[in-house]
Amino acid sequence: MEYGIGDILQLIGALGLFLFGMKVMSDALMELAGDRMRAILATMTSSRPRGILTGFLITSVIQSSSATTLMVVSFSNASLLTLTGAISVIMGANIGTTVTAWLIAMLGFKVSMSAVALPVVGLGAILMFLKKKSWKQWGGFIIGFGLLFLGIEFLKEALPDIEQNPQALAFLTEYTSHGFASVLLFLLAGTLLTVLMQSSSATMAVTLLMTAKGWIPFEMAAAMVLGENIGTTITANLAAFVGNFRARRTAMAHLIFNLFGVVWMLAAFYPFLQGIAWLEGKLGSPSPYAVAAAAPVGISLFHTAFNLANTLIMVWFVRPMARLVSWIFPEKAVPERPIEEPKYLREEALKYPETALAALEQESRHLFEHAVVEIVAHALNMHRKDIFSPLEVKKVVRGSREDLGADVRELYLSKVKRIYSEIIAYAVHAQSDLPLSEAQHGRVSELKLANRKMVEVIKESNELHRNVTYYLKNPHPEMLRQYDRIRKKMVKVLRAIAGYPSKGEEASYANTLETLSREATGDIEVGNREIDQLIRSNEITPEMASSLVNDHDHLGDMVQNLILIARVLYVNGSLAGAPGRPEPLSGSGAARENP
Repeated sequence: MEYGIGDILQLIGALGLFLFGMKVMSDALMELAGDRMRAILATMTSSRPRGILTGFLITSVIQSSSATTLMVVSFSNASLLTLTGAISVIMGANIGTTVTAWLIAMLGFKVSMSAVALPVVGLGAILMFLKKKSWKQWGGFIIGFGLLFLGIEFLKEALPDIEQNPQALAFLTEYTSHGFASVLLFLLAGTLLTVLMQSSSATMAVTLLMTAKGWIPFEMAAAMVLGENIGTTITANLAAFVGNFRARRTAMAHLIFNLFGVVWMLAAFYPFLQGIAWLEGKLGSPSPYAVAAAAPVGISLFHTAFNLANTLIMVWFVRPMARLVSWIFPEKAVPERPIEEPKYLREEALKYPETALAALEQESRHLFEHAVVEIVAHALNMHRKDIFSPLEVKKVVRGSREDLGADVRELYLSKVKRIYSEIIAYAVHAQSDLPLSEAQHGRVSELKLANRKMVEVIKESNELHRNVTYYLKNPHPEMLRQYDRIRKKMVKVLRAIAGYPSKGEEASYANTLETLSREATGDIEVGNREIDQLIRSNEITPEMASSLVNDHDHLGDMVQNLILIARVLYVNGSLAGAPGRPEPLSGSGAARENP
């Protein structure tokens, strides 16, 4: 029997059907439970055991370690996962991917799926025509499941028996009879095949079928499994290439973890396989060395035992691994630009609701903590470093009596406008393109409102800037005292708001903001009474009084807006599940009237 081009195309088609079934099933499961799984991924990785369990469960459900790893890379890129948490999830994903091998070994070989696969696909098609969205998603899952095993059936038929095609065995024998060199060769083959197909599950299916048909011996199939463990890391590293240093660290940790496992397994390769054969014998199966039909179970045992052992070894070295990849990919300072650009609003973060929310929160916090606070400080002719220094408030104000020459509008145009516009556009895309929950949709609206309030704060600071600067250049004793009081108030407010809370400290921070809000309301009443008294005593002119009244109102609006911004950014909490605040760096619609 000759194995011609038609047979090869049939083999490729069967493999394509398997891959398509895997994708349909995985996509349907992500639609069904993706939001819950991503929420779990973002919140259950506080300890290594939880992270490993999370990675195992998610990969077992969606049947794709690559999909889990891509989620982990995306979440790391958005700072939703710490590096140690991400490494733990990857370890669990490696264990979870062994479930696929067991499904194929137990159902693909023990049970003939050809009689039930088409009825299963038919049932899924019926569900796809129902109106309820969840039934449609279950229909997609069932269709994918049926196509996956139909693909395996076609693969089994497409691979010829050695008895009918002995020349194929002779061809392979050339490469399987060189001892450990053959092991390395088949390891390389497993790596390349996984890279080409971008699916370790597909490579695993081919490996199991080849060893079940007797094309390759048990130990060569085990070597291909090791190669698959290396090849599957390529997907994550390609995805991380366009990400930031956090994503690259996570992908590199995945590669190091799997490479280390392959290295020590190669050192213990033959004794480990003997142990697998002994264990399979204890379970009542013949030796995978002697009977090809027993090899799929043996390979599944090897795959599971190897990944479990590698995780049990490497779980103790998560922190050293994190330090190593942090050294390989250090954090890089962002160069200063004439016009500030968004730092976190990357297109890849719009793939998931959680990462999009994290990007919006981080960009909003960065804009507020740097550009907005700096503009407010300069508008009142003070340096930010002085405001947040240990100096007493009155010394900060008295030491800042010179005109800094700040152009508030120019600062807005160069440091805020571009980023603000991008944040609003990004938020609109998130709300219209992503399946946000009601709570997530509300969170995005809150962030839009906070950014709109930042623009209003800058506008109010521009109004204050005129008179503060005027009375610094043309000192009037009483007016200078009044504007110094306004500046003192702003220093106190900025210092209080800058006590950004860590996880668990939000309640105390909220109380501080509430106190500030009450004080601000009282200050306006006190200030107005004092201005009336100054007019009656002829210490200031009516024109001066008018400026003071307006500026007290501007100050009150600024304080209340700053408090609202702080509540949204630091108290209301991240629905994306970020572990604390991001490390500091050194509403809808467009903005209202620009400053």
